[in-house]
Amino acid sequence: MIKRGVDLRNSNNRFNSGQTVKLKDTGEEVTILKWQYVKNMKRYSYIVKEHPGTFYFEEEFQTQ
Repeated sequence: MIKRGVDLRNSNNRFNSGQTVKLKDTGEEVTILKWQYVKNMKRYSYIVKEHPGTFYFEEEFQTQ
């Protein structure tokens, strides 16, 4: 499956859609809504269900 030019079988993102994680700054538990690879920054960005107007990078999350 290819999504937005990224082969999902070989992606190196740490978190997946539907996964629950905590925001490091606030400790708030959030659910990953969607993610995408930002090619010019060579990083993955994530949108969470609880704050759909804000994007986050992997280093802003901690796993449960």
